Amino acid sequence: MTKSSRFGRLSGTALVVVLCTGQVLVQIGSAVWPALLPGMMSLWALTNSQAGWITAIFLGAYMVAVPVLVPLTDRFDPRHVYLLGVGLTCLGHLLFGLFAEGFWTALFARALTGVGWAGTYMTGLKLLADRVEGKLMSRATAGHAASIGISGALSFSFADVLARSFGWSAPFLMASASAGLAWLLVFLTVDRSSLPPETQNRGNVFDFGPVFRNRSAMAYAMAYCIHTLEFHAVRGWGVAFLGFVAGGAGTALLSPTAALTMLGILATIATVMGNEMSIRFGRRRLIIGAMVASIACACLLGLAAPQSYILATVLILIYGFMISLDSSSLTAGTAGSAEPSRRGATLAVHSTLGYAGGFLGPLVIGWTLDVSGGMSPSSWMLAFALVAACVAVSLIVFWIMRPSELAGDRVKS
Repeated sequence: MTKSSRFGRLSGTALVVVLCTGQVLVQIGSAVWPALLPGMMSLWALTNSQAGWITAIFLGAYMVAVPVLVPLTDRFDPRHVYLLGVGLTCLGHLLFGLFAEGFWTALFARALTGVGWAGTYMTGLKLLADRVEGKLMSRATAGHAASIGISGALSFSFADVLARSFGWSAPFLMASASAGLAWLLVFLTVDRSSLPPETQNRGNVFDFGPVFRNRSAMAYAMAYCIHTLEFHAVRGWGVAFLGFVAGGAGTALLSPTAALTMLGILATIATVMGNEMSIRFGRRRLIIGAMVASIACACLLGLAAPQSYILATVLILIYGFMISLDSSSLTAGTAGSAEPSRRGATLAVHSTLGYAGGFLGPLVIGWTLDVSGGMSPSSWMLAFALVAACVAVSLIVFWIMRPSELAGDRVKS
């Protein structure tokens, strides 16, 4: 028998609203570090590689923690794991704001925040997938991704405004308070649930063998790996890249942080649009088209953007839209291809592969800049060319594996 929340058992739609609101509150601190990156590099005398590591460790910690935390949702109530993740996110931001003073302390605090996000992102999606069905689940996936996208977009301006007014630690402390509010919201409104007996007695919750043998789910998950590499390469270094171009041009009509906020908003729109387009036109067709467009945008950004700040801004906004067009389509593809009793384990593999790519994305940019002698038009061109090459390989693998369309997707020959 489930124990009802203080406000009664939520309907499916109300649960989606609560979880999406919680994810907005948790994710508002996600881009504080990338938004402040140029100033913090100067303040702490960081190399490009060190800055890349602080950006990437969030994703690396996520990658390590998610195969442990998310499969537990196949055995235990996802609500408990979710609340643990939100609490760790809150603590990580708090430690960064109070104690970070250089590379190692920042690395530790960001890593703790990454572990927290591992217990929050896919566990929130799993909580929704277990409690809503049919088209509401597909749209809940898009809404879940959209709420995170909106908050991640606002995070850039959130960080910039607070840091300018109160110092660099202020956005981290406010992000900690926001995550604490999310914890209270979910704790008070989302009821506990008991998993079916057949799920509780399924056996080893960490047996990933059946997941890896699921060809369709793995095709979507592998494509998600490179999708996340690409997204976090652009998101993690976008402010620094536009700042470099603006410095060379002398003026900037739109600040780099404002541009990345716009990018996040456009990415969120693309996420929702892409899911609806997958349902209408076919999931594989949408994903392949988005990959081709992303390759073209990466190449154009590296070749043409360093010559003009306006051109750089327009291209990076278009690029962010194209990257995100297949985001929820890939995640919904994995979730929809999973065995219901192994959905948590399947989403864990999906998320681990995704954030392995996300971990490498900022490092690829940072290493390329250092190896090629620092920030210059040619080094940025090489960095974006490497990202485009990764997407091209992913496109070939996805086309060969040819995953299944989902029930409800309208496939046209």
